[in-house]
Amino acid sequence: MKIVELIIDETDEQSGIDAISVVEYPAIEENFVALNDKKEYKFKSVDDEKKLLVGALLVPNKMIYRKDGDEEYYIHFSKETVRKASQLYLMRGYQSNATYEHIKDIDGLTLVESWIIDDKENDKSNSYGMDLPLGTWVGAIKVTNDKIWQEFVKEQRIKGFSIEGFFAEKAERPLEPIEEDLSSEIEAGLKLLEVKYSIVEADLKN
Repeated sequence: MKIVELIIDETDEQSGIDAISVVEYPAIEENFVALNDKKEYKFKSVDDEKKLLVGALLVPNKMIYRKDGDEEYYIHFSKETVRKASQLYLMRGYQSNATYEHIKDIDGLTLVESWIIDDKENDKSNSYGMDLPLGTWVGAIKVTNDKIWQEFVKEQRIKGFSIEGFFAEKAERPLEPIEEDLSSEIEAGLKLLEVKYSIVEADLKN
């Protein structure tokens, strides 16, 4: 399989992230954090009163499995691209662009905090029990959609974030031996591909 680095094409105004999706199987394998009445859930988030979801939005150099038809490959983002994508997302005013499982647009989710991890030892993410690489884009999303909070967050039917947008491809290269076990990323990618429109529509209507 090949490895493709995705980059932002600065000559294309559409290039970059245009929405953040809440999903059950985040491709970057990082769940958000959730606390409720001082009780920490395993999948995390941040208390019923604040109704915040805090987690990694994009992790640099993380190999993410993709499958288009019969073609299987990995994509990844450099630290520079992660930082640039996070800045453009805010500059373009996309803070309230949100979807469910990359399929259904949903209201009531807004990015209210955003930062890049530049100092692991002193980063705010440590207070949420996260151990994320340098260069990770972390965000806090305010949930004002009570259905999403009660039926999806509290029931642990969504566990993390996944970005969506348009990127250019840098030079491709063959997949070299990778020390880390990528089986979990492959499983997450396949599960994400199994999501059907009918299931999503039913979830949000019930």
